[in-house]
Amino acid sequence: MPDIPRGNRPLSPHLQIYRPQWTTATSILTRITGVGLIVGTILVVWWLLAAATGPDHFATADAVLRSWFGDLVLLGSVWALWYHTLAGIRHLVWSTGRFMEIHQAELFGKIIVGLSVVLTILTVLILWVTA
Repeated sequence: MPDIPRGNRPLSPHLQIYRPQWTTATSILTRITGVGLIVGTILVVWWLLAAATGPDHFATADAVLRSWFGDLVLLGSVWALWYHTLAGIRHLVWSTGRFMEIHQAELFGKIIVGLSVVLTILTVLILWVTA
């Protein structure tokens, strides 16, 4: 390539030019929740394997799962599962060509975030009442 002086331009101007958007945040959040679900899954699989291994191993895993850390991970996993599911449904709707306008897509993102919180609260209440 020829040696062309590029001046003092930034390499990635998109970070300085564009304002944060709901569609960007929800896309990033979808990826984060997908990875975060792995943590909750590992914790539950560890609990199940410990139950199959013996009472000593199960007591340790059960103590971790019932601790504040376990409660926090499981609560986050429930929210992540609801959010990730709703985001997947949003992508299915987008695949049909609906809600593709910017204002519609941003509203759709806000609805998904709010609905995931509401569904998480309902899930926790249902589990708490039936326990």
